[in-house]
Parts: sequence; C-alpha cells; structure tokens
Amino acid sequence: MASSITPASWLRANGFLLGLVLVVAMAFLFPGPGARGGVLHPELVGNGGIALILFLQGLSLAVEKIRDGAANWRLHLVVQSFTFVIFPLVGLLFDHLAPVLWESQPAAVRQGFLYLCVLPSTVSTSVVLTAVARGNVAGALFNAALSNIVGVVITPLLVHGLMRSTGSTGSFGPLLVKIILLTLLPFALGMGLRPWLKELVERRKPWVARISNMIILFIVYTAFCDSVAENIWGKYGALLTVQTVAGVVVLFLSISLLAGGACRVLGLERDDRIAAYFCAVKKTLAMGVPLAMLIFGDSPDLSLILLPTMFYHPLQLFANGLLANRWARAKG
Repeated sequence: MASSITPASWLRANGFLLGLVLVVAMAFLFPGPGARGGVLHPELVGNGGIALILFLQGLSLAVEKIRDGAANWRLHLVVQSFTFVIFPLVGLLFDHLAPVLWESQPAAVRQGFLYLCVLPSTVSTSVVLTAVARGNVAGALFNAALSNIVGVVITPLLVHGLMRSTGSTGSFGPLLVKIILLTLLPFALGMGLRPWLKELVERRKPWVARISNMIILFIVYTAFCDSVAENIWGKYGALLTVQTVAGVVVLFLSISLLAGGACRVLGLERDDRIAAYFCAVKKTLAMGVPLAMLIFGDSPDLSLILLPTMFYHPLQLFANGLLANRWARAKG
C-alpha cells in the first residue's frame, strides 16, 4: 500500500524551502534588525556561522564510504569537468548574452549567475536521487564529496578569475586568507575529527543539518535586509524576479542537455550516466550561501547575487526528483 503524505511529513521534506520564503518575507517586513549595524550584528555572527557550517560539513562528510567509487575515472572526468569547467564556460556565455536579452538586468544578478556556475555539486541530494533512480551510488558519493572538498578553494579562485574577466573584482590576497581561516581550516578540522565523532554525528545527523540550515537562513535574511534598507528592490521591481527565474530555467535546461549528451558520447553505462547527470547539473546552496558572504559580503547587492542560486535550488530538486522516479520506473 502506498504511503500517504501527511502535512507533518510534507513540512519536514520542504521545511528549508519554506524557511527561505519566510526569511525573505521577514527581511522586507523587518529589515532593521538584520541590516548592517542592526541589533543582530550580522557582520559578527556571519563569520562564526560560516566557520561552523564548514566545520559541520567536514564532520558530516562520509569519506570512509567513498572509496568504492574512486576508480571510475571516466565518471569523475564528466562530473568534475562539468562542475568546474563546462558550467563556468556556460556562465560566461550567459554573461555576454545578458545585456542583449535583458537590458535592465543589474550587474549583481549577472555576477550571481557567474557565481552559481562555479559552485560545487550537492552531496546528499545527488546521492539520494542517484539511489532513487538506481544508479551508481558509490560514484555519485565520491564525485559529490570531491567537488565539495576542492570547491572550498576552487570556487573562490574561479569567482576571482571570472569576475576579473568581466571587470567586477578587486584584490584577491586578503580574501584568500579569509577563506582559508573561515572555510578551509574548519572544513579540514571537521574531516579530521570525524573518525572520533562519526557515531555521534550519524546519530544526530538531523540536528547537524538543522543547525547548518538555520545559519544559512540567517545569512539570507541579513542579505535581504541590507538590500531592502538600500532600496535596491524599489529600483527594479517584479520584472527582475521574472527575468532571473527565466534565466535559471534556461541555464538548467542547457546544462542538462549538455550533460546528457556528454554521457552518451562517452558511452557511459546506465548506472554511471545517472550518477554523472545528477552530480553534474546540481549546485549546492549549503556551501553557496556562506561562500557568497565571504566573497561578496561587503556588497549591499549580496541578495541579488544570491538570487540565481536561490531559484536554482528548488528547480533542481523538483526537476531531478521527477527524472529520478521516471528512470527508476524505466528500469523496472
């Protein structure tokens, strides 16, 4: 008998997305507390929150489970190439086309699309969707984990390179020091402590995820508070949202077609094609938000920069969830 979806189970499954909507609404209604200089002191809490998120990600990363997928080099080539090469190149193409397609689109949203394109893949949802579709779970876990490990350094480097090519960045040295202190060191510390804390973390995994999600929601709230306080949204109106959603849909479809085509050209087996697709087209919001605060934190346009990533997140969950179930039924 098929299990029915109760309101409680639906809320648990969609709580984070609902939280994103709620904190954005709160920022428009009550921007003062979360804006710079507000009583919540986002400029102080944010740095500690970023370090804690990366520490928990390192602590939760099941490195001991990824060895089985380490030898499949063709799968790794497809996923890592799409994550850190093909996706950024497509982002550059979008950046060049943006002035032609959307004359009124602000530069911050264009930066946001570039930023989205250089983020690592997700870990948990890539693995879950691959398992649902009956694909290569070990390969998906290896590649998703690898992209997150190297993405802590590669993503800021790619942001600097892409933004410099569009004339939108400054000195990188101080940023690199800050990234090492607030992301790489906590992430490495979490990975180093995992052998001793693994059982505790696995038992408390829901709470680990909730803590990270709460920090992410806080960062999103403060980012939108700053934009409301600066009256950024009054300058662009609802048209900006429509343009951004349209751009995200086109980007997702483009990458999906390219990833599917690359898997067929390389002759990957069905299980590997599924793992490659789900890892290649997905982008992490969990790491994307704290890294954005580090890289663009001084900008009042941070909410606009995060906008493409925030729209891409639910789209990839919805579309890939449908695909995973379809591929599972096709296998029988």
